[in-house]
Amino acid sequence: MDRTRLESALAEAFGGTEAERRAVARAACDLADSGRPSEDRGHALTVSGVVDHLDDAPDGSSLVERWNWWLGALEAAYGGYDYFTVRFVEDDEEAGLRR
Repeated sequence: MDRTRLESALAEAFGGTEAERRAVARAACDLADSGRPSEDRGHALTVSGVVDHLDDAPDGSSLVERWNWWLGALEAAYGGYDYFTVRFVEDDEEAGLRR
């Protein structure tokens, strides 16, 4: 998973703040590195796959809400995905999510 490419794709598809994109990309890379998607779903996590899944989230959702929505679906289906949710966005007053 190319983190820089993912951050760019997230910006183009969903906007959000730089800190939000950084947090989601970090979580996505950690998830990809864990190997869970390959084990559970039979294929590796890709940039386009992440964007496609986040696009399915309810309209009006923020980037972090979209990520957590998808992780919630994976948690319900397979278990063990809660660890990869984004709980806060550090140093991001614009998003209103503070540590």
